[in-house]
Amino acid sequence: MTAGTRRSRWLWPGLALPGVLWLAFLFVVPLYVVLCLAFGTIDPIFRSPVPAWNPADWDLSQVRFVLTHIVGSDGIFGPAIERTVVFVVLASIGCLAIAYPVAYFVCRFGGSRKGLLLALLIAPFWISYMMRMLAWVNLLQDDGLVNRALSLGGLFPVHVSWLDGRPSTVVMGLIYGYVPYMILPLYAGLDRIEPSLIEAARDLGASRWSTFRKVTLPMSKPAVIASLLLVTLPMIGDYFTNDLLSGSPSTSMFGNLINNAIAVPAQVGAGATFLIIMFVVLLIPMIYYVRASSRAEGETV
Repeated sequence: MTAGTRRSRWLWPGLALPGVLWLAFLFVVPLYVVLCLAFGTIDPIFRSPVPAWNPADWDLSQVRFVLTHIVGSDGIFGPAIERTVVFVVLASIGCLAIAYPVAYFVCRFGGSRKGLLLALLIAPFWISYMMRMLAWVNLLQDDGLVNRALSLGGLFPVHVSWLDGRPSTVVMGLIYGYVPYMILPLYAGLDRIEPSLIEAARDLGASRWSTFRKVTLPMSKPAVIASLLLVTLPMIGDYFTNDLLSGSPSTSMFGNLINNAIAVPAQVGAGATFLIIMFVVLLIPMIYYVRASSRAEGETV
């Protein structure tokens, strides 16, 4: 083995080493702390969490409590989990319905102004998420602009209590908060489609709709899946949107269970258990996506 070959052999692992160490510090270590809290105990006097750093000392009582209170007659956590699934599915569909036409328009008809259009679409979302949700609170108040618009400036008695624990308000907030994160990957996927393939379909007599359905849509499927994962995964752990736009237990989500549990010292172990459950649930679609992407790349090679 020559010196050049030996250097090239260790070049890429050496470049990847800082990222691996950083990932271990920010992911593996915190995950182990969460496990130690979930499988730890509660101090009987101060009611504070006592993590079990040694896996041999792990206690299943807190994990068992959470699992036994998800379903059944004692399922106090089940409704929030069911609402999370419904809210996330509806919000993801809404994001896709908005983001796909926007990304398609910018990609196909943006021309030399693609960069400007993308910047204009993303610029409002440079403002912090909290400020944007607070703006929604002002818009949706009883005397806000939304009710004024619905009443045509006060001509009709329209007073909808949008912030009074309405599921529709939470779903709209999720759509508004996460739709820009779906536009960018969809645009990137649509922009990679060769225009010659679309032109060939049109030359063979396919209509615009047929070309979109048989060429554009199938080729954009990986981008659709990636964008759905990109917005769905953080939505599941979102708690801030519901707190600001509803604040009602009737619309609480899985993220609210975690946030409420962590806020009480005696329930930190239950909050850690919720985090582990969310991690396992989110890991399944991520593994599926990675395997599907690897399989697709293998087929194209």
